[in-house]
Amino acid sequence: MESKKHKEESLGLLEVFCIASGAMISSGLFVLPAVVYSKAGTGIIPAYFLAGIMMIPALLSKVELATAMPKSGGTYFYIYRSLGPMLGNFAGFANWFSIALKGAFALIGIGAFMQLIYPGITMFQIKLVALFFILFFTILNLVSVESTGHVQDLMVFALLGILIYYNIIGWPKADLTRLTTMADSPFDVMLGIAGTVFISYGGLTKVASLAGEVRNPGKTLPRGMFLSYIVVNGAYLFTIAVTLALLTPQEMLNSLTPLSIGAGKVAGRFGMVLLSIAAIFSFATTANASLMSASRLPVAMSRDGLLPEFFQKHTKKKDIPWLSVVLTGIFMALVILGLNLENLVKTASTMMLILFLLVNMSVILMRESRIVSYRPIFRTPFYPFFPILGILFSTVLIFKMGNLPLLLALFFFMLSTAWFIFYRKDKPKAESALIRIVERVVSSEVRDGSLHNELTTILRERDNIEDDRFDGLIRNAIILDIKREISRDELSEKIAQAFSLRMDIPMDKIRQKLEERESDSSTAISDDLAIPHIVLDEDAGFDIVVVRLKEGVQFTEDRNNIRIVFALAGAKGERNFHLQALMAIAQIVQSPDFVKKWDAAEKEEDLRGLILLAERRR
Repeated sequence: MESKKHKEESLGLLEVFCIASGAMISSGLFVLPAVVYSKAGTGIIPAYFLAGIMMIPALLSKVELATAMPKSGGTYFYIYRSLGPMLGNFAGFANWFSIALKGAFALIGIGAFMQLIYPGITMFQIKLVALFFILFFTILNLVSVESTGHVQDLMVFALLGILIYYNIIGWPKADLTRLTTMADSPFDVMLGIAGTVFISYGGLTKVASLAGEVRNPGKTLPRGMFLSYIVVNGAYLFTIAVTLALLTPQEMLNSLTPLSIGAGKVAGRFGMVLLSIAAIFSFATTANASLMSASRLPVAMSRDGLLPEFFQKHTKKKDIPWLSVVLTGIFMALVILGLNLENLVKTASTMMLILFLLVNMSVILMRESRIVSYRPIFRTPFYPFFPILGILFSTVLIFKMGNLPLLLALFFFMLSTAWFIFYRKDKPKAESALIRIVERVVSSEVRDGSLHNELTTILRERDNIEDDRFDGLIRNAIILDIKREISRDELSEKIAQAFSLRMDIPMDKIRQKLEERESDSSTAISDDLAIPHIVLDEDAGFDIVVVRLKEGVQFTEDRNNIRIVFALAGAKGERNFHLQALMAIAQIVQSPDFVKKWDAAEKEEDLRGLILLAERRR
């Protein structure tokens, strides 16, 4: 469980919204419209709309995974747990590289707008400004996640405020007749442009990498990400429409800073400078969000044994992964100094699309693995339509990026795989959802409960569930999963054997007490549930045996299909806890869909997790 102190420093809805929004609004709004204008004119508006639609499947999948597994690492963590450590290893390196590279190049984008404010500024001076921002955000990230989030809030709201001002003053002076041809572009052209601008929306899901530092992530993450998507998508479409209606085609073709030029036409020098400041804010927020998100990936990979342990070094007071933050900041600074890495940026975009493809695959695998402890608060609607659609979208856009980025991404995959083989050769294999699917068609001897146990722990942390004595007993309880037909007498014998093994009491004595208790009055309390319970000597302690009966068992004439059995055995002095345990079991079995999930569970550890995660008062 996270400490109270850590919880107080975690990120809320406002920070999640601002980190996601800040990661999206940069070159995609301030520069890219001018770049793609030559290909489709005002048709870029429906192209942006199409790109936003194509982002929805990845967004839905990411939100589902984030609410099920709110752990730092985001995309890497989900792919590792669903597709296994090798692809998880690639996802970790690819995501870190892609996010950090995009953040670094966002700062270089400041140059075009600094030149509007200070026409005499040199490229060296632009790089110094970019390096200053990297240093500032690195120090800020080392101070506190909460402080970093507050700075991000201020910059994003300043940015959105300026955009709103621009749209308000620009709309009355806009020539809307310039937008009448926006639907004339052929669909294949708009699809190509949508692929180009799609990456503008990619920053939306970066905040999932900080899930471990989000307060109440099951609710906060989806609300923040959906709100960000709606607001930023609206800002893109409306602001681009106003800009296209303000500028002539020639002005659009001759400038890489169309919003600043548009503001200059309606508000003079003040407007141009104001929108240039907004652009600088947008690039800075993208870089800050990139540094925050990317720096959590090496930490998550180190915890899984894919990187050396020293990446887990945290500050004692604020629990900040200082080494990972510093190394990510250094990498971004080196990219800025190296500059002119256009093909690597395209490669980063290609890898981001590959990651989106794998995220959609992850949702399918997690659902089909039928892991009881996979319990997202948000579930992708119309499953599996959206994840499959997302896989198709990503595949189409990947091949539209060109051959060189695809070859470089393949080379990157080969390097990450070589690292995995070298570094992980003597380490144990981790379970994944893919393995769980394979388990259903092979021997049970290969089964491993590690993924289930990890998800159970994550969910209990997510829902702030603190263990009580009953939970402790269930964690260590003997669970019998009986798949054949069985009589009540044979069931009593098996329960007696289990108690005898754990409590060092003769089996015959326990069986006799079970039979006496059943003859006194039936312990079958519903059509599905029986709770045989006996009282033993004072020093016997307390224990629980759980039984799942696939074929059911007859306790009485009316109760002939009992499939859930909680057997309790405790000393006389445990009377109060005996009653508490009975109340806990009653609440557990009455929780939503418990019986259905009980029948569908595949193995003993699934049953244990189902009990531990059921809703009840503690």
